[in-house]
Amino acid sequence: MLELAEPYRRLADRIGEDVLAARLLRQASHVARLTHQGEGFFAIEKFVSVDRLAGIALTLSGLSRAAFRNFLDIRTVEREWWIPGLPPAFDGFRLLQLTDLHLDLHPAIVPAIAAAVRRTPHDAAVITGDFRNSTDQDYTPSLEAARGLVPLLSPQRMGILGNHDFIEITWGLEEAGLPILLNEARPLTREGSELWVAGVDDPHFYRSHDFARARRAVPPGAPCILLCHTPEAADEAASHGFSLMLCGHTHGGQLCLPGGIPVVVPVRKLPRERISGRWKCGEMQGFTSPGTGSCGLPARLNCPPEISLHILRTGN
Repeated sequence: MLELAEPYRRLADRIGEDVLAARLLRQASHVARLTHQGEGFFAIEKFVSVDRLAGIALTLSGLSRAAFRNFLDIRTVEREWWIPGLPPAFDGFRLLQLTDLHLDLHPAIVPAIAAAVRRTPHDAAVITGDFRNSTDQDYTPSLEAARGLVPLLSPQRMGILGNHDFIEITWGLEEAGLPILLNEARPLTREGSELWVAGVDDPHFYRSHDFARARRAVPPGAPCILLCHTPEAADEAASHGFSLMLCGHTHGGQLCLPGGIPVVVPVRKLPRERISGRWKCGEMQGFTSPGTGSCGLPARLNCPPEISLHILRTGN
């Protein structure tokens, strides 16, 4: 058995001792620059900063100002989902999704997100990971920003961590009133009925997700919405009977060609339809948000940031 300080012991009881040990080791290795998060095209970041190259390209093309304006132009997009077995009390339920906030990227992003949340009535809210911009530096600035945003969300709220988030940020986020699902599940309630939401830890870099553990509290046969930072794990998730999987991570490409065609995405292999928007994997419905914030650069081209408002409907 590991000898863990009490706060880590409580995390181990939730996420699993072996999973926590592996995650902490991977965090330490990353801080020591022994591992790198870049995959696919982003693997070149072992040698050169992709953000710096993109910044130079935007400046030379004269698109920097427009890209920054786009970064702050957060829209709310509504989508309806028909969920088999959804309790009738949840018909019309408005579930708000924020993702990839990267709150410490630029001071202007927090007021922009706050304004977008205030104008979006919702019944519950979820955040699907990546509170910080850096993957290995101090997360305190992003945590302080999150403390200001969390009270704006519905009292029924929860989140998961992404590949930018050290697991220790869980303590501060939960103290701020945002429960974090670490391979866990909890119900939303409405008029005496329950709808379960499961959340897994990051499958992209930390590979600390456990779908079976996340679902074990869910009553057999009950519909369940899954929060998973990245759509990369959709094939694995689909075998566990989730109704709807909500993701982020890809930013929809963030800097795209006209028509929203992504130039690069931060994954090695992913079906094109799962980069952004609706998709399906077996019987499981899925959605990849283009992101609420931006990563690396405060810039967006042909890929607007959004708050995703999921309206749930009873279905067969």
